[in-house]
Order: sequence, then structure tokens, then C-alpha cells
Amino acid sequence: MSMTPDIEMFLHRKAEELKEINSFDPSDYDKADIKRGLRNADGTGVIAGLSHICNVQGYYIQDGERMPMPGRLTYRGINVKKLAQSFIDENRFGYEETAYLLLFGELPTRSELEEFKACLTDFRMLPNRFTEDMILAAPSRNIMNKLQRSVLAMYSYDDDPEPGSVEGELRQSLQLISRTPTIIAHAFAAKKHYYDNDSLYLHRPQDDLSLAENFLYAMRHDKRFTELEARLLDICLVLHMDHGGGNNSAFACRVLASTGTDLYSSISAAVGSLKGARHGGASNRVQEMFKCIKAGVSDWSDDEEVTRFLEKISLGEAGDGSGLIYGIGHAIYTMSDPRADVLKKMARSLAEQNGMTKELDLLETVERLAPDVINRASGEKRVMCANVDFYSGFVYRMLDIPEEFYTPLFAMARMVGWCAHRIEEAYNPGRIIRPAYKVISASKTFVPIAERK
Repeated sequence: MSMTPDIEMFLHRKAEELKEINSFDPSDYDKADIKRGLRNADGTGVIAGLSHICNVQGYYIQDGERMPMPGRLTYRGINVKKLAQSFIDENRFGYEETAYLLLFGELPTRSELEEFKACLTDFRMLPNRFTEDMILAAPSRNIMNKLQRSVLAMYSYDDDPEPGSVEGELRQSLQLISRTPTIIAHAFAAKKHYYDNDSLYLHRPQDDLSLAENFLYAMRHDKRFTELEARLLDICLVLHMDHGGGNNSAFACRVLASTGTDLYSSISAAVGSLKGARHGGASNRVQEMFKCIKAGVSDWSDDEEVTRFLEKISLGEAGDGSGLIYGIGHAIYTMSDPRADVLKKMARSLAEQNGMTKELDLLETVERLAPDVINRASGEKRVMCANVDFYSGFVYRMLDIPEEFYTPLFAMARMVGWCAHRIEEAYNPGRIIRPAYKVISASKTFVPIAERK
């Protein structure tokens, strides 16, 4: 969209003014005792509600002090590392079983699981002409943008979009969970066709495939994938399925749910949150950073050279200039992120098969050296670990999944958690979530327009 020079000049001038009037002195936050990011001064989170769904533990409080501990993640009380390992050991898909657990609170019996999977299969097909009207007619360069708009558009295709009952919202939830892989795959196909000048391939979901298999089937031109690829993707989805009500996207979902709005609006807000680089977009940033490190370090086995380059990144002299070493550190986890532990183990097995062990060795070297670099730069002594984003992109790359899918895959997994949080928030006697902001601007006298200069 072209603009006249006068408009460009106006926007530039007013943008500089906006920067000035919207900035704060960091000390103002301390003076007003503002809990930035809804985090307390000691790094613990501000308690905003109750939940049965998911618990994230990365530290404990002893004598009022935050103490590091190995990370622990539980879904409805079940340890996620043990859950994922059982699927790996038994060589079976776990996404559907884990979704049942998060939604209904208990692990299913065989018959309950088959009944649940049949329900998901029945809901997989997109509404008639949805792909043509909502995806192909208005393609997007960003798949998350298209997913968010598609979720919101589902309201128009629903005969009962505001059912006002748990049964009705469960139906909507299962439809969204089932349809998200196809929406994402079709959004990618539209992006490749309309923006990358590629051929257009659209595949329908298959009744006899798991959710992970259906995604790979729909994503690829030739519809081909190996069983190993599908099972590894399935485990990634299990690990990403939820991370408590306090993570940004789940909290965004719960904030909207607390207003009494419809489920589609709540889930759309969660998708928009996850799109952000500080949340779901972090795995892409890790891969971009890793490319930079590979190019900037001549000897990947030299700790001193790797450290020097990480110091350049932390100073904003290398990488994207942000000064951030992506994938290291987490708001809750200190000694370890259990999701990263599982992915790292999977990555080693894959790297050995794909001839990418040297790249993984470099990644592990960065994981080992980065905390000291970050602490020296900040003057702190925090215990920090690699988070799930540090390894997820590497695993996806070895599975030959394009980078455009990294955050949408996160959303595909998290759709279950969001729906669980939506229902829990909407059907409990709560209050609208409305925190306060302290206004520090000075009072001004109104001046009539004729007297303004």
C-alpha cells in the first residue's frame, strides 16, 4: 500500500512522539511496587486463580527464598515425562490419550480411548467450502495469523455457536482439536501457492490415521511419511499440550472466558498470544540464532571460541541484535525443563541416524556455556537451563518439517490445553479478570483549541 510523502513524514514524526509519551523510567515500576509480567520480585508468579489441569514446578520456597530444583510437569497429576516415556516404550501414539486425560481428568480405558478417537475422527472434516472461502480466498504469509482467523470464523459455521453448556462447548472443543491440523496444512499450502509460486496441494484427513499422522499426510505434497516420523511428532505434541493456566496464551484464553464471551473468541486470543516471538515463536528464534552460531564459530568443539561468540550475542553484536540467547532460561524452570529433557534424548537418537551429531554437539555446548555468559552480562547468579524451544526446532528440522510450521505445531498441541482451561474458567463461579494499572501521568489543564500553540 503506497503512501504520499506527507503521510510518511506525519507517521514518522508521530511515531517518535508515541515512543516518548509511552515510555517509563524503570525505577517507576519499583516505586509503585508493580509486579511486572505478573511476577513477584523473587521471580515467583502472582497467583491469579485455581486449576485442576496442569502443574509446572521448577523451584521451591525455603525460608522465603526461591530454591532451584529439577523441573516437573504434570497433566492432571500425571508426570508428563513418565507419560511420554510410556508411549515411546510401548511404541504407540499418545496424543489422543493425553488429550483425553487433560479434558476429562483421568487416563482412559481402552474402550473409552477408542470411543474418544472415533469422536475426533468424526469431527475432522472442515465445514463445506471452509478451505475455499476462509483460507484460499484470503491467504496469509503467516500460518498462525490464518489459524487465528480460521478459529474465529468457525463461529459463522456453527449452528449453535454460543451453546451455554459444557456439553456444547465440549463439542466445539473436539471439533477445533480435530480440525486444526487440516487448517494448518491448508494454510501452508495456500501460502506456498500464492506467495512462493508453488503448486497447490490440498489433502483431506484420513479416518484410519492418528492426529500426528494426519498432519504429516496433509502437509506433504506426496502424502508420505514414516512411522518413526509420526511417532516422534506425536511425542512432541504430547510435551507441548499444556503448561498451566499462567502461561501467556492459556491466561489470555482464561481472561476472555471470564467475560462470558464465546469459546471461539477465547481460543482465538490464545492463538494470537502464541504467535508472539516471546511465547510460541521462540523455537524459530533459536534456529535463526543457531544458524548464526554455526556460521560465526569456526571450531564448534572449542569452548573458548563458542563462549566469545555467545558474548557477542549477549552484547547485541551478533545474532538479531536483541542481546538474547534464545532457548536458555525459563520463568519457572531452573535446573531443568522436563520437556527439553525428553526432546534432547529424542534429538540424539535422530541426529545419529541423520548424520547431524556435530550440530547437536554444538547445541549442547551452547546449552552448557550460555548460562554463565548470561549471568556475567546481567551481573546475576541465576540457575537456568535450556527450555523446550531450545531443542524442538532442531527435532522438527530433522523431521523435515519447514520452519513455518514450528509455532503452528505448538498451537496444534496446545489446542487441547486451551480448551480445557476455557471450560474450567467459564463454568466456575468466578469474576471477570481485571487487574489494575497505576497511572503516573500528571494532571493537565484543558486549553480551548483556539488558544493552543
